[in-house]
Amino acid sequence: MASYTQIAELVAAHQLPGFYPFERYVEAGGLISYLVDWLPMSRRHGVMVGQILRGAKPADIPAEFPMKFKLTINLKTAKALGLTIPPHLLVLADRVIQ
Repeated sequence: MASYTQIAELVAAHQLPGFYPFERYVEAGGLISYLVDWLPMSRRHGVMVGQILRGAKPADIPAEFPMKFKLTINLKTAKALGLTIPPHLLVLADRVIQ
């Protein structure tokens, strides 16, 4: 199985802007990742489990969707690809890798 670094390098070798589901790819040289922030979701799961343990029926607990996402951008990769990341996108980013 290929590592995060191998995948990011392969995409970069073909001069493609990679959009990834995990921040590790961007740390390894990928361009952008956008993913669910799992910490708040995990906390909500704990609340739901608590409701079930107190007798609630799982079918009666409303489904919840992620409300927090994490955007990571690698500017070094953007520069290597000849891309300019719009300033408003950089402001929205949770993490910018220089």
